[in-house]
Amino acid sequence: MSSFPARLHVLLASQAPVGVILRRGPSKSVCSILWNLKTDKFELGQWLRGRIYERRADISPDGRYLIYFAMNGKWASETKGSWTAISRAPWLKAIVLAAKGDCWLGGGLFTSNSSYWLNGGCSELIHDSMEVRRDLSFKPVAYYGGECPSVYYPRLQRDGWILRTKIENGKFNSCTVFEKVHPKKSWILRKFAHEEVGSPPGKGCYWDEHELEHPKLERRLSLPKWEWAEFRGDTVLWAEGGCIHRARVHAKEIGKTETLFDANAMKFEARAAPY
Repeated sequence: MSSFPARLHVLLASQAPVGVILRRGPSKSVCSILWNLKTDKFELGQWLRGRIYERRADISPDGRYLIYFAMNGKWASETKGSWTAISRAPWLKAIVLAAKGDCWLGGGLFTSNSSYWLNGGCSELIHDSMEVRRDLSFKPVAYYGGECPSVYYPRLQRDGWILRTKIENGKFNSCTVFEKVHPKKSWILRKFAHEEVGSPPGKGCYWDEHELEHPKLERRLSLPKWEWAEFRGDTVLWAEGGCIHRARVHAKEIGKTETLFDANAMKFEARAAPY
């Protein structure tokens, strides 16, 4: 049986130098990892036996909270087998918990440091918290269906990505193209967000690849193995092969790759949240 690197997706806080990595692998194990972007220190949060749909997750602007949609398939349980949770980052233990019962919609977005939008409207609230409140007035920029793009595409656009086009390759195969221009260096980071049945081995039905382009220099770098990427200051950050990497963005070139963190050797461990 073929083995694949750990799959990584990163949520970066917009108002604090902090991020949370959602690491998946094997397919029914996922953990959260705190990333201090000032020190490049990485700390394990918590493991879950199940699936977190990382494209239906978000981090609050100040980096204090996570919202995520998860599934463990225990349909007779209190959470009905799938649920939306809000936790104190980087932990997964819920302070707000809403049972879902299926895998449509779910998850949400933060609309401020202490308010959130719940994707899909009403779910069965199991417990609530005074720390955060539900924003009933927020409406996403557009509707993108009942699965991961319903949160992911509005999150990308909120965070400065421009939706350029959608390429249809048949009934169950499409690619939505997003771009972000570096404000000083003229480089364009392009994201190809795939939605498809029969995706390549090691990919889910939603997966991303990237490229970098410098139009003035007529340079284009194809980066099909980058599964997440973002500009941060004068650097580009990305996930590839179960690792987090960084490179300096220069006016005419991309600098040397620096590997910051390797998540491949991590294994499940029971770990309680400190609250």
